[in-house]
Amino acid sequence: MSAQFGIPPISNENQALVEQRLKEVHEGQGVAETLTVEFRGQPRHIEVIDMPVNQLFYNPGTHRIRAQRSHDPVKDQELDEDPWSDESQEYLHYLLTALPADPKKRDPAFITLMESLQQHKQNEPGLITREGILVNGNTRRAALKELGVPSIRVAVLPASCTEADIHAVELSLQLRPDERRPYSYINHLLALEEQVKIGRPLSEVARNFRTTQPACERDLWILSQLHDLVRRSSTGGLSLRLMDFEEAKEKLFELFRAYTKEHGKNKEKADLLKEARLAAIALDFSKTDVRYISSDFQARFLEQRLPASVKGPVAAPAAVSIPGLNRVVQSAGAPVAAARALTDSLLRARAVQVADDKATPEQLSTASQAVTEIKDAFEEAIEFAGKDHRLRKKRQAAPDRVLDAGKDLEQCITDLVLARGNGSLDEGAFDDALIVLRTVMGRLAVEAGKSIPLPGEGVSWLREATIEGR
Repeated sequence: MSAQFGIPPISNENQALVEQRLKEVHEGQGVAETLTVEFRGQPRHIEVIDMPVNQLFYNPGTHRIRAQRSHDPVKDQELDEDPWSDESQEYLHYLLTALPADPKKRDPAFITLMESLQQHKQNEPGLITREGILVNGNTRRAALKELGVPSIRVAVLPASCTEADIHAVELSLQLRPDERRPYSYINHLLALEEQVKIGRPLSEVARNFRTTQPACERDLWILSQLHDLVRRSSTGGLSLRLMDFEEAKEKLFELFRAYTKEHGKNKEKADLLKEARLAAIALDFSKTDVRYISSDFQARFLEQRLPASVKGPVAAPAAVSIPGLNRVVQSAGAPVAAARALTDSLLRARAVQVADDKATPEQLSTASQAVTEIKDAFEEAIEFAGKDHRLRKKRQAAPDRVLDAGKDLEQCITDLVLARGNGSLDEGAFDDALIVLRTVMGRLAVEAGKSIPLPGEGVSWLREATIEGR
C-alpha cells in the first residue's frame, strides 16, 4: 500500500488469509469468479474471494470522502497521523454513511444501498490489496458491516501494485458509466485535480474521466475558485469547507459560462459578475435566481439596498484624471475591490455559521445577523434584476418552444388517462407519433450539442436519452 499511510497492523495475517483463499480458488473445480479491472493500462482478470468484513480496512486515501474529511478537523488530523486506529477507521465509516453535502445527516443513498444488499445480497465484488485495504467497495463494506453480514466478496490486486496503481484502479472503477454511487461533485473535482498534479496530460485525464478537455478545464477553474473561497472565508481559525459547495454544481457551471463569455469582452465586468454570483451561491440562492445576476448587478440593484452595517470601509479611489476636464474619476479596480470586500465579509460570516458549536454564541449571533441582512438585500435586488431582465430580454424562440412542448405533453398525459377510461385510444397512431417524437428529439439533441459546447443538466439528459442512448 501507500508509503503515505503505511500498512495496517494485521497486514501479515490478511496476506496469509488472502493467499490461502486464492489457493483454494485455483484448486477448486468449476469456473472461478473474476473481476476485470484496468491495471497499468491493460484489462486484467483477477480472482474473487470471500473475506471477513471486520478484518478489512477502509482506504484512508479513497477519493469518495476526500472533501468530507474536513467535517471534523481533529479527527481528520488523527486520520493523517494514524489511519489504521479504531478511531480513524470509525471516522471513515461515519463519513462513508453520511450525506456528502452535510455529513451531520445520514445519506439516503447509503440507506438505499443497505436495503438493496439486504434484499438482493452483493452483486458486484469489492477490491482489496493483499494487506486487506479496500480500494473499491468501501461503502459496500460499511453497509454490510451495519447489516451484520460476516463476509464480503472481493477481488484481490496483484502483490506488485503500487500507490499509483491503486489510485488509477480506483478511478477507473468509479468512473465507469454503470457505477451506482459515483463520487460526489467536489470529490470528483479533487480526483481530477490530483491527476493533473501528478503530471498527467489534460487530454489523458479527460479520456480517463470519460469527458472532454474543455470540460476538465472548466472543472479545474471551478475548483480553483472554490479553493479561493475557502481561503477568503478564513476567520479566527474557522473557514468554509469545499464540501459546503457540494450542491452548487449547476450554478457553478453557469457561472463559468457567463464569466468566460464576459471575460472575452471586459475583464472587470467579468470579475464583478463572478463576485456577485459567488456571493449568491454562498447564500444558496436557486439557479434561476443566480442567472439574473449580471456584471452591473451590484451597482444597479444591490448597492443601494445593502445596510451600512455590512458595508466595509470604502477605500479612496486612485486618482485618475480626465485631460481637459480637470476631473478625477474612480479607478477601474475599485468596483471589483468593493465587490470582493462584500463577498469576503459574507464568506467569513458563513464560515462562522457552518462552524456551529465551534463558534461562540456571540460569534454565531453576529454572523447570522450579517448573513440575514446581506441575503435580504440580495433577495430584493434579485427580484428587481429579474423584472429588468424580463423587460429587456428579447423573446427566445427555442427555450419557449421547448416549454410549450412540455405543456402539450402534460396535456397528452391527461388525454391518455381519459382515453384509457373509455377505451378510445388509437394505439397504432400513438405509437407512430412517438416514433416521430423520437426522431425530432434526436435531431434536437444534435443541434443542441453543436450550439452548446459545455452542456448543462438538461442538454446532457437530452443527449443521453436520444443520441447516446441508442
